Amino acid sequence: MNEELVYINGSYYPRSEARISVFDAGLMVGDTMTESTRTFRHVPFRLRDHIVRLYKSIKVARYPSTPSLEEMERITLEVVARNAPLYGPEDDFWIVHNVTRGSFQAANDPSRNRSEATVIVFTMPLDLTYWARFYEEGCHAVTPFSRAIPAEALDPKIKNRSRLGYTLCDLEVKLVDPAAQCILLDTHGNLAENKGGNVFVVADGTVLTPTTRNALAGISRDTVLGLCRELGIPSGERDLQPYDVYTADEAFFTSTPYCIMPATRFNGLPVGSGSVGPITRRLLDAWSARVGVDIAAQGLAQLRAATPA
Repeated sequence: MNEELVYINGSYYPRSEARISVFDAGLMVGDTMTESTRTFRHVPFRLRDHIVRLYKSIKVARYPSTPSLEEMERITLEVVARNAPLYGPEDDFWIVHNVTRGSFQAANDPSRNRSEATVIVFTMPLDLTYWARFYEEGCHAVTPFSRAIPAEALDPKIKNRSRLGYTLCDLEVKLVDPAAQCILLDTHGNLAENKGGNVFVVADGTVLTPTTRNALAGISRDTVLGLCRELGIPSGERDLQPYDVYTADEAFFTSTPYCIMPATRFNGLPVGSGSVGPITRRLLDAWSARVGVDIAAQGLAQLRAATPA
């Protein structure tokens, strides 16, 4: 049976045989920097930008020796080339980077770590069925009672695998609605981000998103702001409060797998008309045209295939 190959520190392993030490810092203390990229028709989307962001996180985290940025890009494209034939022509996939500090030191002093970083690159099928129905009906965005980790404690621009805070927030909103998608607030009550993406509102024809002070500088976020410039849609970054979502004409999330996910309810109230808005649709159509894939149709086709007749 053919399996995807996983790159670990210079070697390739079948998915079922890929292993790291139980004493790796990524497992022992959650000390892992990460990136996730998706493909369109098997072509990685903005891969270089994802790798550049990964290396910014690695630098700030003071990781030990890692491959050069150029070597990481070469390794990644090799993983893609080896695994792409395992996916169907209509299927796309994730490209995942996980880089840890390496072997955990019992002294618990990361400055004394002399091991090399653990570098992992792999692919996996892009399953859009969880989000697909939201392209047509929009999701229910809900604010959890837990707050985003303050930037004073951990800058959200450092993309890491320590996701417990986001996971707890996601579980909290599921108490309100099992299908809810979370919008975290910062400690000042401003909108921060989603557990795995950024949030936008549309008000009076202008597309607005929180600053990156308390949110990840998302590649998908940047793509939408670029599309706004190309399409002549006014856009900007500023502090936003829940009031701005309640009173918005439209709202949506951005993230690597689904690209744009409309939100048509917020904490139980309709956003605008309660339907997916025209600017959200226009941006999603423009993104689809750029990559040569009908993004919403791809997800909905997966959902139909997975739903019993």
